[in-house]
Amino acid sequence: MSRSIGNASSPPNRPRNLMRPGRGHGLRYEKARNVRGTTRRLLGYLRPYRATLGLVFALAIFGTAVALLGPYLMGVAIDQLVTRAPLASLLRIVLIMLASYLVAWGANTGQGVLIATTAQRAMRSIRAELFAHIQRLSLAFHDSRTSGELMSRLTNDMDAISRVLSQNITQLFSGLLTLIGILIVMFLLSPWLALASMLFLPLMMGLVALVGKKTRHAFRAYQSNLGTLNGTLEETYSGQRVVLAFGQEERVLGAFDRANGAVRDVGIRAMSYALLVMPMMGVLSNANVAVVAGIGGWLTIKGLASIGLIATFVTYSRRFAQPLRQLGDLYNQVQAALAGAERIFTVLDTVPDLEDAAEACELEQIQGHVVFDAVDFGYVPDVPVLKAIDLEARPGQMVALVGPTGAGKTTIVNLLTRFYDIDQGSIEIDGVDIRAVHKVSLRRQLGIVLQQSFLFAESVMENIRYGRLDATDEEVIEAATLANAHDFIQRLPDGYNTVLSERGANVSEGQRQLISIARAILADPRILVLDEATSSVDTRTELQIQSALLELMKGRTSFVIAHRLSTIRKADLIVVIEDGRIVERGGHDELLANEGAYASLYRSQFRGRNNAEGANDADG
Repeated sequence: MSRSIGNASSPPNRPRNLMRPGRGHGLRYEKARNVRGTTRRLLGYLRPYRATLGLVFALAIFGTAVALLGPYLMGVAIDQLVTRAPLASLLRIVLIMLASYLVAWGANTGQGVLIATTAQRAMRSIRAELFAHIQRLSLAFHDSRTSGELMSRLTNDMDAISRVLSQNITQLFSGLLTLIGILIVMFLLSPWLALASMLFLPLMMGLVALVGKKTRHAFRAYQSNLGTLNGTLEETYSGQRVVLAFGQEERVLGAFDRANGAVRDVGIRAMSYALLVMPMMGVLSNANVAVVAGIGGWLTIKGLASIGLIATFVTYSRRFAQPLRQLGDLYNQVQAALAGAERIFTVLDTVPDLEDAAEACELEQIQGHVVFDAVDFGYVPDVPVLKAIDLEARPGQMVALVGPTGAGKTTIVNLLTRFYDIDQGSIEIDGVDIRAVHKVSLRRQLGIVLQQSFLFAESVMENIRYGRLDATDEEVIEAATLANAHDFIQRLPDGYNTVLSERGANVSEGQRQLISIARAILADPRILVLDEATSSVDTRTELQIQSALLELMKGRTSFVIAHRLSTIRKADLIVVIEDGRIVERGGHDELLANEGAYASLYRSQFRGRNNAEGANDADG
């Protein structure tokens, strides 16, 4: 099934980077969204765990308060040492200091475990919601996006959010508590030294705000370009055979290098902004300590302060700068997480264009009477692909769809399965419009074998059982036997328990197709769709499965798209499609006698086969 824009039977192509190295790899900046709304929505996933979060914040308050006791006790111990206080009193203070640090460590450990558990539960909910929503979106959505782009949302963006929820929330809260607590204690101990300690505070906060604004923009661009790079990687990997076959290694390497370079450049910019905070905050922190030490020394000389008090303020000053630096770093990480959250919410806010109607009903057991009535359709507005299609398939009939590439054959079966919705007209099964039933119940009545079979990285048994999950092993083996797949499956290393590699790469293309046909047989559908189902197998294998397919199609309505016209000679109805219209219909002999489009297609294919056989004879 072709997927190019020029093929009228296929949806418009998604953006491709594989063979277009000059496009899509510049530095792209997403526009900023409502940060407050995004934050509120993200925190909404933590709402079910309010009680646990309350305990986390209580532990944070308690741990911060106990930790702030240490520097004060250190100052008291220094003063007692200077005044030669009793050793027992000094030892008691030291033990209280050790106890306070141990208690603070326990509180921090407890809150870390609780928030990590809560965050991972919330992340599980976000992942599940995103993955479920992606399953609801139609093929039209996936046609316009690369797999790598969506994978980036499920991995990179999720990781950025996970880091913030599991680590940074408590750090942010503890940092704010530490700042407030230090200010309160310092003003209680000495207002003049407290004011001196705050001399560089406006500069520190201004630095955090300025750099944070720059960093948010840079991290947003980094996440966007990382998604582009992932798309390039995924597409190149999937198309590796084509790359090698056409010797385009240098071309795709150039495309990858440009995408990789874009990520590098914007990553350097983002990290440079992020790392700029630390050294500048260090300089300001040291300057702040120098000011506190200088003023404190002068106050000590005047008899207005003790040495222990100065030591306490120096310690608090250093600790005051630490949460500020931490908050600056956390700000950068929060911005990266918000950028990822916005990208995820963009997908979640995408409204599926193939929703079930509010009054949709279940499609119960059907006979298989299918009617297309004046159906018009186009993948792109104002670009029609199918025009006024009238087609009837009675229960048990085999309907063959033939025509040149791009005529609209595959589009017809895509509409029958409701992968896309029609623009005009109606499609009915047993007199019921397919838009009036649940999509799941519709597709349960359909068995589909596509030109390009897809197998999962599971056992052969489970791949066949995908057609009906409640099938027994015996039923799976029976379906494989009908598809003439049983013999080759038994010859595999572990038989039906052989685990296939990704996309079934450890079996041949023909064997993959036989497994797919067995899967459709097991589903036992009332309507079969065979889209070039035997085009990937050799003539001998095709003959082996034809009898099984013909037996399977008895009593079932079948739509068959066949490349080899010789395989549909026994069809009850052959429909010839050209340029999105039905130009002929009838039986094989009838259409040949009409000397029309079908006869022309059939004879040209017959002549081509004879010429090929003649060339082979001459070579021999």
